[in-house]
Amino acid sequence: MLNSRATSRALPELCKASRRLQFIALQSRQLRAYSSSSSPRNCGRRAWIRAFSIGLVIGLGAVTFQNFTQGHAEAPEPTPRKTKKGISVHKEGVRDQLSSQHLQVKRSWENPGVYSWGSNSGRVVALDSDEEFIKTPRRIPFFDGVLLRDLKLDRSFGAAITENGDLLQWGASYSKDTTQPAPTLRGKDLVSLALSRDRIIALSSDGKVYSVPVSKEDQETGPKPAENTWIPFWSVPGNISYRLIQPNDCQWGEKVLAIRGGLDHVLLMTSKGRLFSAASSGEEFPSKGQLGIPGLAWNTRPAGPYDKPHELTTLRGFDIVDIAAGDYHSLALDRDGRVFAFGDNSLGQLGFDYNAETTTIDTPSLLPIQKLYQGRDITPRVTGVTAGGSNSFFTVDAIQVGGQGEGNAPQRGVGRITSDTFSCGQGIWGSLGNGRWTHVQGTPTMIKALSGLFEWDETTNQIIPIRLAHISVGSTHAAATMNNVTRVNANAKTSVNDTNYGADVLWWGGNEFYQLGIGKRNNLNSPVYIAPLDGDADKEKGRREEHRFQVTPGKWVKVNGRKVYLEQRVECGRNVSAIYSGV
Repeated sequence: MLNSRATSRALPELCKASRRLQFIALQSRQLRAYSSSSSPRNCGRRAWIRAFSIGLVIGLGAVTFQNFTQGHAEAPEPTPRKTKKGISVHKEGVRDQLSSQHLQVKRSWENPGVYSWGSNSGRVVALDSDEEFIKTPRRIPFFDGVLLRDLKLDRSFGAAITENGDLLQWGASYSKDTTQPAPTLRGKDLVSLALSRDRIIALSSDGKVYSVPVSKEDQETGPKPAENTWIPFWSVPGNISYRLIQPNDCQWGEKVLAIRGGLDHVLLMTSKGRLFSAASSGEEFPSKGQLGIPGLAWNTRPAGPYDKPHELTTLRGFDIVDIAAGDYHSLALDRDGRVFAFGDNSLGQLGFDYNAETTTIDTPSLLPIQKLYQGRDITPRVTGVTAGGSNSFFTVDAIQVGGQGEGNAPQRGVGRITSDTFSCGQGIWGSLGNGRWTHVQGTPTMIKALSGLFEWDETTNQIIPIRLAHISVGSTHAAATMNNVTRVNANAKTSVNDTNYGADVLWWGGNEFYQLGIGKRNNLNSPVYIAPLDGDADKEKGRREEHRFQVTPGKWVKVNGRKVYLEQRVECGRNVSAIYSGV
């Protein structure tokens, strides 16, 4: 039985066939009229035309009948369409094949956690392993699916702040019997950390600074300060021993905004741009000028707690916006791009030439950055400072200013900004990153691999400088996270060729404990890329060529059924390194 769809398809075919038959009948009549001429030549032609007309009509009839019967057949079932979910899955599969960077970004969202490597002598990198070294990035199972506010690692102990602001500790210096990170300081809403020789300095969201012993035994046996309860005028002893490091003369609305620490000291920057310093270790009092207070020593310290903060009055009036601390030296950057350095300069880490008679500078001293561009029509402005061990790093925006070109013509490129990176201090392990092995480097030297870089921004359709987003400095090695153009918005609606990609990270310096993550033990004096954290994922996709690791920039994503702003961060510690999922 014919259905309505087949009938509707067959009727047009019948109309076309009818018109064809009418046209051929007309042509046949014209041919017969032409062939009816009495000329003898037309006798044979008449027979040929008759035969041709009959054959043409029969052939057309056969074709029409076939089309008619096909039109009456049952209509084929339509090809099933893919659902939105199916299309999305297909696109993601293609993108994973196209780009290793896309796969890295996706896995960082699907499997947040902590990767670490380097020295494992203190059971910090691999808590359940007896291996002395972890040569390549390895996940710490405890942190699978865990998001952190901050993470700091030393060779013998580790500390992290959970998503809800509690402090976690682990490692041999904390407790040799503990095999998993343990919560210690709770309920303080902590946001960032700094490590000293034997204490952990933690900053809370309300600007309070806590000094917590590294050792579990000291936490349990030391004096425990009274803490308020929900009952008015009622307090109880805290669960662990800790000290408060709090400036006494804060102005209205002023609070500590950032902390940086060395082995024996800590710097505190307030929301008003003021800078304080304090002793941070219970074993050694700062004695190399790193506090920035002229003449301050153990014997000359003022009355009160040994770790009482002191304001750097010589910097009063300068709006400090960034700070950094190495083992025994300090850096401060003001809003106008000026850098002040103080502390130990025995290896040139302050950026001044080495002086055997004066190896320490206890007063904040202005660093002459302009000399780095002497003889060039460039105005430098320091945009960031970082430090660690016996090294210091400076990121600089070099602005091209007006000058005289050839033939009194105006110079080209006026106003163009180039981003450069400089380093100073000890470079015997390659930690300067300048391609040389230098024992002492006083005058800052340019890291060419991280300087003068540009890229095309498709959003603004212009060439822009590639700056550094962050430099993490360990005791002898460092890692730089680039602020290159990233992409994290590829989805089911965009092209299959639209892939996500993150920010590049380069590593250099000492590698005695495999802290660079390259799988080999040689030191590197120039920045290099490392392989992706999850190399097995690339092998599953059939890739044979090597790809570089990238960190995922911040984005709102779903983790465990809830939306969080997640990004990957790099941390270089004392002979160890880590990548963690930060919030």
